[in-house]
Formats: sequence, structure tokens, C-alpha cells
Amino acid sequence: MMTSVDTDLIRVLADPLRLRIVTLLARETLCTTHLVEETGAKQTNLSNHLKVLREAGVVETEPCGRFTYYRLKPDVITSLADQFADLAEAARATAEGNVKRSCP
Repeated sequence: MMTSVDTDLIRVLADPLRLRIVTLLARETLCTTHLVEETGAKQTNLSNHLKVLREAGVVETEPCGRFTYYRLKPDVITSLADQFADLAEAARATAEGNVKRSCP
């Protein structure tokens, strides 16, 4: 049973704009222009956030003419959700078993 969570991925998703981008991409594949319209962010700022998401393996790109489309990689989100589910299961088992370390 895994009881730790990918902290690097949490840091990536902790930024409100990046989380908004991920939420939008969960619903459809979008290009930068669409993401600028949806978020209201400046294109350069958005591109920087998309770079972080790409480098973290959260999104993948698809060139289409002069545009680049971004797609969420669901397996990454599933993996993170599974890690949190394992953590919740460990916490539930600890609570039910009244597991606590004695003080010295």
C-alpha cells in the first residue's frame, strides 16, 4: 500500500492557473488561443504554465497547422488520484485501529 503522494505533481497542480488549465483540458483539447480566451491570462504567462505542465508530463501537444493543441494525459491524473485513495485508505485503517505512537 502506497502512503506517499507525488509532491512534485502536487506543486505543479497547486498553482490556480495551472489547475484551471487542467480542468479545461479535462473537458476538451484546446489550443493556446482557446486557453487565453477561457482563462483571461496573457499568452506569454499561459505559455509558461503550459511548459511546466508539459515538462511534468501532465499534458501533451498536438501540432495542427500554425497552432498547438494541448491534451490532458488522464493516466497522470488517475495515478495521483490513486495515490490519494491509498493515503485515505491508510488513514481509515489507522483511525479504525486506533493506531497511535506512545509518547516518551
